Formats: sequence, C-alpha cells, structure tokens
Amino acid sequence: MRAPEVPTESLSPVSSYNEWDPLEEVIVGIVNGAHFPPWHVAVGAPLSPEQRAVFQERAGQPFPADQIAAARDELDQLVDVLEGEGVKVRRPKPQDHGKSYGAPGWSSSGLYDAMPRDLLLVVGEDVIEAPMAWRSRYHAASAYRPLLKEYFRQGARWSSPPKPDLPDELYVADWTDQPEGEPFRSVITEFEPTFDAADFIRCGRDIFAQRSHVTNGMGIEWVRRHLGEAYQVHELNLADDHPMHIDASLMPLAEGKLLIHPERVPEVPKIFKDWEVRTAPQPAIPDGHPLYMTSKWINMNVLMIDEERMIVEAQDEPMRRLAESWGMAAIPCPFRNFNSFGGSFHCATVDVRRRGGLRSHF
Repeated sequence: MRAPEVPTESLSPVSSYNEWDPLEEVIVGIVNGAHFPPWHVAVGAPLSPEQRAVFQERAGQPFPADQIAAARDELDQLVDVLEGEGVKVRRPKPQDHGKSYGAPGWSSSGLYDAMPRDLLLVVGEDVIEAPMAWRSRYHAASAYRPLLKEYFRQGARWSSPPKPDLPDELYVADWTDQPEGEPFRSVITEFEPTFDAADFIRCGRDIFAQRSHVTNGMGIEWVRRHLGEAYQVHELNLADDHPMHIDASLMPLAEGKLLIHPERVPEVPKIFKDWEVRTAPQPAIPDGHPLYMTSKWINMNVLMIDEERMIVEAQDEPMRRLAESWGMAAIPCPFRNFNSFGGSFHCATVDVRRRGGLRSHF
C-alpha cells in the first residue's frame, strides 16, 4: 500500500520530489566561456578513445566559439519554450573558466556552467551541492551561489557534503578500460566521498543511484545518511562500460512510466514491476555530429514539464513518436548543438520547484 502524499505547506521557494510533477521554477545553465579542462585520468575515463584524443589535444583551450554561440542560442530557445509553458526560469552568473586555481598538490582550470543537474541535487526543500570528482569542476557551484543564497534566505535548505581534497589518492593513476566482459572498474577510489548529482534520479521516497567514474560508494552513502529514514536510496548496477550520470540510462517520465536504455538496463529493478517500461528509440543524431563528452544516447535526457508534456530535441522524430504513443505532448526545441557539450534538456536544467508533495510511487 502506498504511503499518502505529505502536503507541502512550506513557503520555501525550493520543493521538488520527483522528475515529473508540474514544473513551476527551473534553473537553466549557460555555456558562456566553456573550456576543455586540463587533461587528467579522471577526465578521460568516461570518454571514448576518440573523445579522449580531442580532450588531450585541446586541454585548457576554449571550446570553438561558433559552437558556443550555437549552443547559447539553443539554451535561449529552451528558456523561451519553458516560459511559454508557464515555468519561471533562472540563470546562473557566468564564471571565468580559463582562470587557474588549485589546492595542495594540484592545480586546474574550469569547464563550464552548462549542466546544473550535474552539480545540484534537489530533494524536497533541500539543495545539495555535489562534491565533484573532476578537479576542473571543484568550483562548479560558484556560478549558482547567488541563486542558492537567495533561495536559502527565502527558506530553502542548502546542504553540502565535506569538500573533497581531490588528492592523487582519490584516483587510479594507471587506470585503463576494463577488458570486455570484466566488471566495471572506476577511475576513482573510496578515499573520500564524491558524487555528481546526475548519478541520482528521484521518484519521491525512492531515489536511484549508480556508482560511476565520478560517484563512489562513500558518496552514495553520504546521500543516504543525509536524507535519513524518509527516503530509500537504491544503488543500481547498470551495464555501462563508461558510466557517468544515470539519466542517459534510466529515466522515470511519469508515475508508472519508465524509459530505459536498451542495453544498459539488462534487468529492470524489481521495484518497477508494476510500471510500464519502454526502451528508448535509437538516437537520431547523425554520425558526423560532434559529441565531445557523451554518446548519442543523450536522446534519453528529456525534461518533463509534467506527466503530459515532454521537451524533446526538435529533430528527434523517434523520441517525439514515443512520447505521443505514451499519451504525452512532445514539445520540440532545437538542442543538437548543445548536445555536443555533453548533455541535453535534463542535464541543462535543475528543478527548483515542482507542484506536489512527498510520497511513495511504488
């Protein structure tokens, strides 16, 4: 028997418990000043061999200016779409990602402010800053701090795990791809808790997480203890050779509707036994399109405005047809140039407020 919904009487500006309740306020990232990060073994681990070669060659350099401009235009179009659907949109403050910084034992420069879902985990009224494993993302939350301070002053919770030191001991210096058929080997150790917020997906009282090349067991356990008995954090073992972020493998689109990668989820978790589960359609991204940090399966990375409205990439006809076959309105938005930077609509946004309370969906 499902637990009743807990009413949300709080005046906090932050309140979001799942991926599909009606979206009222959202943060959309920016791509201004995006840079390739300095080369590091942790940067290369989630990438394909071809992508690694590009990152090594262009380490520390800006992304191509024409690609930044095209992606920035698509982000602005996403803002227009969201506002047209009645959603309040906020944006971060641009940072200088070419500037060097460091800590004892290492130095780095930055990456971008494009993917707030990577670094902010919203659970209810709590905004949790992720302790990210990439040194180039050590200050990733800085662009969002003005908004976080505003939300905190208005009554939201604002949490952060212990700031990681990111020393050499966190990384497997001689890491290489595991041979086919062997278990996943992460490039990060259990030296200290690290995680990306995008390795967690929310379904009310149940939250699903994966270990990856940026999220370790200590990081998942920190989230579990921090959230306490009101939530159950499930660790999933997915068949991903280069795991980094769960939302291109498993995406709940509405209560009772789950979208999965056709290969990375060889066995649907038993908790979803009463849900309708469908595999994502083959990606429509052409072979020649540059994807610096992701696979074509970024097509799964959709954003639900509510249970009946899904934002899909304007050229992705297969995903549009899937949405409509599930009784959802597919709202098109050009985003293929933004895809090149390593994410799509879910990555490029983070919920601030969705209308609805805390409940079990299982």
